[in-house]
Amino acid sequence: MAKKKHITDQDLISFYMDYVLEHDEQPKSVYTFSKLNNFDESKFYEHFGTFESLEEGVFKALFTNTLAVLDSNEDYKKFDARDKLLSFYFTFFENLTANRSYVVYALNKHKNSLKSLSILSELKTGFCNYIDHLNIETLDIKEERLEKLQQRSLRETAWLQLLLTLKFWLEDSSPSFEKTDIFIEKAVNTSFDLLDIKPLKSLIDFGKFIYKEKFNTH
Repeated sequence: MAKKKHITDQDLISFYMDYVLEHDEQPKSVYTFSKLNNFDESKFYEHFGTFESLEEGVFKALFTNTLAVLDSNEDYKKFDARDKLLSFYFTFFENLTANRSYVVYALNKHKNSLKSLSILSELKTGFCNYIDHLNIETLDIKEERLEKLQQRSLRETAWLQLLLTLKFWLEDSSPSFEKTDIFIEKAVNTSFDLLDIKPLKSLIDFGKFIYKEKFNTH
């Protein structure tokens, strides 16, 4: 049988996910993996350097697919930041659920904290970039160094929240993971409520008024 000449990232990801779910372990080598799936070993290295980088690619693909689904929805484009993030969460976790057996396998291989898992590094990069482009309203500090610090803090907090939700989902045994849906809604709404800067802006404006009146009086 002639070997496959055209191999995509998604092909390799599908082959790999099928293999580990059937054998409960990584392939012994790229050579045996490529031979089993009838393609030249060199084709693997055109896309990934190692199985570990392929595993990172799985979570990146889940994230990319989530954005593609959202971007195809005209209603999503009209949402504010809060509703966009809620839509992201629900769609992303639908994708995770559709591939739950693999996700559980991949994450359970590592007994250390989810935060330090290298296989989530591509997901983190994509998600943090997504958070940046949501244009979540923050305080207008007008000082570049503090502005960057505020934005970095927002990204890291959002990433931590995603990790906590992922951990909750992994342990959720409710039908259709309905408890995870409740967790998502409460967590996202709470985080945006805490980020509500309107009362703080009003306080700052009031402080400016008092300051101005005091000096004008004198």
